[in-house]
Amino acid sequence: MNISFDGRTVVVTGAAHGFGREIARQFAHLGATVWACDLLDEELRETRALCGESCRTVVTDVTDRAAVVAFIRSAEQASEGGRVHVLVNNAGGVLGQAGQPVEEVSPADWQSILDVNLTGTFYMAQAVAPAMKRAGAGRIVNISSGAGLGVSLTGIQAYAAAKAAQIALTRQLAHELGPFGITVNNVAPGFVRSNPATERQWRSYGEEGQRRLLERIALRRLGSPADIAHAVLFLASDYAGWITGEVLSVSGGR
Repeated sequence: MNISFDGRTVVVTGAAHGFGREIARQFAHLGATVWACDLLDEELRETRALCGESCRTVVTDVTDRAAVVAFIRSAEQASEGGRVHVLVNNAGGVLGQAGQPVEEVSPADWQSILDVNLTGTFYMAQAVAPAMKRAGAGRIVNISSGAGLGVSLTGIQAYAAAKAAQIALTRQLAHELGPFGITVNNVAPGFVRSNPATERQWRSYGEEGQRRLLERIALRRLGSPADIAHAVLFLASDYAGWITGEVLSVSGGR
């Protein structure tokens, strides 16, 4: 299978590290012009250095609708055909929070996680849709989590709720945008040590907890950011032209 993204403009959110950085790197390696965004300027520069000259990085808050629109318009104006060909909604996470009893969760903690994991995905899809519709083509790939399909390992209620809601949004947008030739799919990663937050989570389990986690995985190993990126590349490619509204669990088998 030979996948190429020559001449295509790809937007990747949450690209400062982890999944987003690897997704951006692999798209750039396959010929795409990549627009990568995050709030972490220094780490974004590292992403750009890894991706090469075909990657442009912009500090953008995906929960700020005006900032999202400005970012997407810049990408469209620089693109062949005036549109984003592929959008990867990867921005999200637990924002440094830890699991706590439901009665102790503050409104601010609840809302902040919903904003970045769910509302940011909505704003980005909303921004790219008009030009994709006019072109009669487009790919949107949302990065959810195993937490959206079951129970979150973090114990963070807002994270599980946001990722499940993002999956529902994926299906809804697939039916709305399908008549315009736009596919909308979701990748739900299992546990991957991909950033400082997941490293802290891994250490918190201790040797026994780590062993139990691995024993619940059919392949008996953790995945890597590349495993997640490969799933995204497939769903964004021409090979996935008749796949939409789907959730691909990339978890090593549970």
